[in-house]
Amino acid sequence: MNKKKAFAPKLLICLCVLLLSAVLGLCAGTKWLSPVSLAADIFSPGMSADERIVLYIRLPRLIAAMLAGSALAVSGAVIQAVLGNPLAAPNIIGVNSGAGLFTVLCASLFPTAAGLLPAAAFLGALAAVLLVYGIARKTGASRMTIVLTGIGVSSLLNAFIDTVTALYPDVMVGVASFKAGGVSGVNLNSLFPAWIFIIAGLAVSIMLSHDLDVLSLGENTAGSLGMNVGLVRFICLVAAAVLAGAAVSFSGLIGFVGLVVPHISRKIAGSSENTAVLPLCAVIGAAFLALCDIIARTIFDPYEIPLGIVVSYIGVPFFLWLLIRKKEARHNA
Repeated sequence: MNKKKAFAPKLLICLCVLLLSAVLGLCAGTKWLSPVSLAADIFSPGMSADERIVLYIRLPRLIAAMLAGSALAVSGAVIQAVLGNPLAAPNIIGVNSGAGLFTVLCASLFPTAAGLLPAAAFLGALAAVLLVYGIARKTGASRMTIVLTGIGVSSLLNAFIDTVTALYPDVMVGVASFKAGGVSGVNLNSLFPAWIFIIAGLAVSIMLSHDLDVLSLGENTAGSLGMNVGLVRFICLVAAAVLAGAAVSFSGLIGFVGLVVPHISRKIAGSSENTAVLPLCAVIGAAFLALCDIIARTIFDPYEIPLGIVVSYIGVPFFLWLLIRKKEARHNA
């Protein structure tokens, strides 16, 4: 009960930050729109030019950024819990690349079937995560070897993406922006049915958060408590693949959200219990990517840089810092 009381204010503060980032996302841009004037326009007859900017440009990309941020953050936290590795993340172990490869294949082979993209991205993400997990199980690999295996798989899948774009040059126009990652140009229609996959994936992941906590005690302990370890791991990996795949299908290959946000969430939660970490990941991930998108479209105004680049500027130093900290911890042990 005390833990729940301590967690509630933290979650409320994070929700307030999310609300603030949403307001900034609607107001910030090449043209700053006052929140007061926007609120007045809503209740006035007709549709002003500012309302059109918000409704058709800023609102869709804000929703897209928040959905992708929540999905990638929770996916990363689930993957870290299942693999028992705090350095694992959808982009690092090849999940994003797998989703990207299947998305590019689908766009190349079925250019008119845009509705298939989320399903293709999910299949690619699932194939990648099962491949890395299977190699780890087969070799009895250490946690660091899992990460290195994932990096190798990710590089191979990216090479396949380049091969597909060489064979199907017509898709090359959109591949560059897809690989960089971003939500500019997203409309509400393009978020369907991906948002359904994301909501379902978030719900399943949070419902399984207690099982993830039990799993973290070790396979033998979890099994002795009556858990079907193999089944729980598989369902969790499927949920993580659904989340990462659905996000990649409309936001491209945005990396490091699934690495940075779970660590921030654990720090704020004050523990590594997934029952607290996963809800925080969903909220903080949405706010994080929304704020990164604001930076992407305003820092060099009137020019815009890809959202994935902004996230990489934050994520790569964070990843290197984690590697250095883990090495220092081993030396001091």
